[in-house]
Amino acid sequence: MADLKRTPLFDVYKEHGAKTIDFGGWDLPVQFSSIKEEHEAVRGMAGLFDVSHMGEIEVTGTDSLAFLQKTMTNDVSLLKDGGAQYTAMCYEDGGTVDDLLIYKKSDSHYLLVVNASNIEKDYDWLGSHIFGDAQLHNISSDIAQLAIQGPKAESILQQLTETDLSEIKFFKFKDNVVINDVKALVSRTGYTGEDGFEIYCPSSEAPSLWNAILDAGKNEGILPCGLGARDTLRFEANLPLYGQELTKDITPIEAGIGFAVKPNKEADFIGKDILKEQKENGTARKLVGLEMIDKGIPRHGYEVFHGEEQIGEVTTGTQSPTLKKNIGWALLKKEFAEPGSEVSVQVRKKRLKAVVVSTPFYKRPKK
Repeated sequence: MADLKRTPLFDVYKEHGAKTIDFGGWDLPVQFSSIKEEHEAVRGMAGLFDVSHMGEIEVTGTDSLAFLQKTMTNDVSLLKDGGAQYTAMCYEDGGTVDDLLIYKKSDSHYLLVVNASNIEKDYDWLGSHIFGDAQLHNISSDIAQLAIQGPKAESILQQLTETDLSEIKFFKFKDNVVINDVKALVSRTGYTGEDGFEIYCPSSEAPSLWNAILDAGKNEGILPCGLGARDTLRFEANLPLYGQELTKDITPIEAGIGFAVKPNKEADFIGKDILKEQKENGTARKLVGLEMIDKGIPRHGYEVFHGEEQIGEVTTGTQSPTLKKNIGWALLKKEFAEPGSEVSVQVRKKRLKAVVVSTPFYKRPKK
């Protein structure tokens, strides 16, 4: 077996009892205590995640915006300095290359944050479409990323910095924020459905920052969290995962992230014609929520039926720690996608009843 990649925090994991797994070629913690305990900490208090496996690609030069407008489905021209934007990159047929975040530092300097399993693919794909005065720099190995998430995230992190974190609004960021003597880019973003921050710092500084945040939050109930809780949290909050809800064979419109596709922006972009048609006229398939009626958990790849007809398959499924129900997402033929439609899921040798339900499964309580 090929050697697994490790983040700068790998040696710190064992101090907290981490159980690691192979995640897309990375040796990453699936849990530290238990998935349920970590999930509940993020929903009620705070959790700290190592997401240093994610990729960071800089785009620089005077043609940066024109280049990004060509390769991104969202309208990058709407971004102001200090702003973040969720978007996708697509092939000509509308299939998804990746979903990602863009941070605008200036008119000629953007930071793209891409999925770990797609770093090389994304970099090569972007490079094949580069033009004019635009340059790409893969800085993934130089940057570590930590995410502190949960209702107590701000009060914990505020202990470590003189920057007023309340001034960083949702999907905004500040660069060169000093946290525990470490300079970092801090954005009010996340992948859990809760308030919180994602922190980008030099790789060498990540272990000391990780320990400082856990120390600052020990009286607030913070827990180190792994991939297991990250997955149940993002799923409850309706946040797609590349490789499951989004793939080269699933378009952003089918996956329910049409808000990140702007076919009416002035600039032409790759996949625009098909995505525009899908957005205006609908798609043959639709990603929907499922709630199990019979006892069983719908897992990724399980087939979904209506009578004897296979109508789709499950993309993600779990027992929801928040809702205490067995739920899933499934990509179904559109005629069976209405809430209230009864379907069945092939769970091993049995077909178990389920019902289509509205999503998101979870919404953060308003303050």
